[in-house]
Amino acid sequence: MSEEKTISKSKIIFGGAILIIGFCGPLFIPLVNSSGLSIGLKTTLSGLLVFGIPEVFMWIAVAVMGRQGYELIKNKIIRYLGRLAPPDHVSLWRYRIGLGMFCLPLLLGWIQPYLISFFPNLEALPLWSFAILDFIFLVSFFVLGGVFWDKFSSLFRYSSDRLASCFTIN
Repeated sequence: MSEEKTISKSKIIFGGAILIIGFCGPLFIPLVNSSGLSIGLKTTLSGLLVFGIPEVFMWIAVAVMGRQGYELIKNKIIRYLGRLAPPDHVSLWRYRIGLGMFCLPLLLGWIQPYLISFFPNLEALPLWSFAILDFIFLVSFFVLGGVFWDKFSSLFRYSSDRLASCFTIN
C-alpha cells in the first residue's frame, strides 16, 4: 500500500499563484498592442499570451504543487462552479422570463438592419448596447435551466435521442 503524501500549504499557494498568473496572460494583450513593437512581434506575443503561456504556466504550477495539489485545486473549482450551474427544472414563470431573455437579443439583432432604414439614428448605437444584449442572451441559458440547455445542444447533434423523442407522436 502506498501512503498518500501530505500536501504542503505553501506549495499549494505558490502553485495556485502561478496558475492564476498564467491564466491572466490574455489580459496583457492590450499592453502588447499599445507598445511600439513591430506588427509581427505583437501578433506573436498576443498569440502566445492566449495559447502558449497559460498552458506553460499550468505545467509549471502542476510541477510545483504535484499531482495531488493540482487535483485538490481542480476539485475545489469544479465544486464551486457546480453550485453556479442552473437547475435542471425551473418554474413556468422563470422559463417564460428566460425565453424572453433568449429571444429578445436574437429578434433585435435580426430586425435591426431593417429598422435602420426607418430610423437612421439606430446606426449610431454604442457598442456597449450590443454587449448588453449579448450578456442577456448568455444569462438566459442559466435562467432557462438544464432542460433547455439539453434541448438547445441537441440541435447540434446529428443523431440525438432527445431530439427524436420531440417529434414522436404518442
